[in-house]
Formats: sequence, structure tokens, C-alpha cells
Amino acid sequence: MFSFCEYLTSIDLLHFNTKNIINMCGMFYNCTSLTSLDLSNFNTFNVTKMNDLFHNCNSLIILNISNFKTNNVTNMKNMFYNCCGLIQLDLSNFYTNNVTDMSFMFSNCSSLKFLKLTNFNVNNVIDMSFMFCNCYSLLNLDLSNFHTNNVTNMNSLFNYCTSLNQLNISNFNTNNVCDMSEMFSNCSSLTSLNLSKFNTKNVKSMCNMFYNCCSLVFLDISNFNYDNVINKDNMFYKLSVDCDVITTEN
Repeated sequence: MFSFCEYLTSIDLLHFNTKNIINMCGMFYNCTSLTSLDLSNFNTFNVTKMNDLFHNCNSLIILNISNFKTNNVTNMKNMFYNCCGLIQLDLSNFYTNNVTDMSFMFSNCSSLKFLKLTNFNVNNVIDMSFMFCNCYSLLNLDLSNFHTNNVTNMNSLFNYCTSLNQLNISNFNTNNVCDMSEMFSNCSSLTSLNLSKFNTKNVKSMCNMFYNCCSLVFLDISNFNYDNVINKDNMFYKLSVDCDVITTEN
């Protein structure tokens, strides 16, 4: 609706009636000059698609979506892609039970330091590839509420989260994951990673999985199964020489 309004600097939507809208895909796509957006009055209960909603809103600093109802949304792919001006984002009000695609959701949110996903339910998500890729400024990420039973793609999930020093993925279920390529690649500030609960029996690619994890001092991959892995190229390339790696052979 407002996609490619590159010169739009402000917009008043306080009296916008959205109660019958089903598809918000790309609604503000490439609104590259918008710095502030107040959508607190939006009624989104009937919306099923929010993919690319704020894609490439790279000047956006303030975003109010505190009253978003996402109960019926199935697609959040690229939702905040390249929102590189956002510093904090609280999505604790999001109900995501029906979402199947979260790929590239926060990718290139390079200034994002605070991200709250407390109530996210990812039980039906299939694709998480590149979800947090290039979130250079994130320091801490608590995904302990993430139960990833149906995810098949985790390619580059945390790739280039270069400032990330605390990551809680304690409840990840990887039983159905096929692709873990570059999953933690360039997480150069991470010091510890316990993946002992990871089931990798269906994984086909682990290439560059821990590439340039140069600060890791502890890595537990003791239950990794490589039976179906086809590509392990550079899996540990540039891993810290001081890292204590717990493997199946230990």
C-alpha cells in the first residue's frame, strides 16, 4: 500500500481502519525515509500475512506495534528485514502459534541491541533460516521459550551476530532440521555453547557451522550424529585454538 514511498518521512495512521485487512505483506516495503511509525491503533486480528511488512525501512528508529494481534498470522518472513535503524524491539505481545515462516525476520537489523521475544511460540515454524543474521549489535538473546520441533531449516540462523555473548537455546528441538550451514558462523563473541541436546540425525549440511567462532572456549557437540551429513566443509574453520570441544569421541 505504501511500498516504495522512498521520500515519505512521516505518516498519520491513527484513524486508519484496518479491521478487515487480511494481507499486510509489504505494506511499508522500502519506505526508506520513514523515521517514526505509530501503528498502535491498528486492528490486525484478521491479518494472516505480515511478511516484508517493514522490509527495508532502514531509517526507522521508533516503531509502535504494541497492540498488534498476530493470532492468525502464518507468514512473518522478512518482516523487519534491514530495519537497521531500530535499536530496541519488544514483541512480547506477539502471538505466533500459527506462524510457519520466520526466515530473515530480523536479518540485517544491525543496530538492534534489545530484542524481547518472551511469548513467542514457534511450534509450527518450519523455516528459521537467516532469522537473526547480521544482527551485529545484539548482546544477549534468550530463546529458552523456543520449541523448534517442526523447523527444518536453521541455515545462518545466528550468522554474523558478532556481539552476541549470551545465547540461550536450551529448549531447541532439532529432530527435523536438515540444514545447519553457517548456523553460528561469525559469532565471534560467543564463549560457550552447549549443544549436547541437539539431535542431528536428519542434518545434511553443517558447512561453516562454527566458522570464525574465535572466542569459544567451550563447545559441547557430544550427541552429534553425522550419518546423513553430506557437507561438513569448514565446519570448525577459525574456531578458537583454545576451545574445549566435547565430541562423540571424547
